[in-house]
Amino acid sequence: MEMRLEYLGSTLVAKLDGELDQSCAAEIRERIDNEINLHGITNLVMDFNNVSFMDSSGIGVLIGRYKQIKARGGKMLVIRTQPQVDKVIELAGLKRIMDFD
Repeated sequence: MEMRLEYLGSTLVAKLDGELDQSCAAEIRERIDNEINLHGITNLVMDFNNVSFMDSSGIGVLIGRYKQIKARGGKMLVIRTQPQVDKVIELAGLKRIMDFD
């Protein structure tokens, strides 16, 4: 899993590439959390255009970042999910609590 980060004011855009699974979830979580705290980020956009697979560890990454951003009074948006990842997100019920585009 690779991740590129971009900053737009108080918004962090995380562009992920690869498989978001147990082998990389902790690293992704730590990198995003560090950037949120270091740069005073209040909004988070996670770009899943190049994410080909996600397991329950990935769901944990999404939920944890959502809670953190919400506690800061910000918004989180997940964009460009692929059909196979979108199905996992739908089954986990994340579309009822988070914003997706």
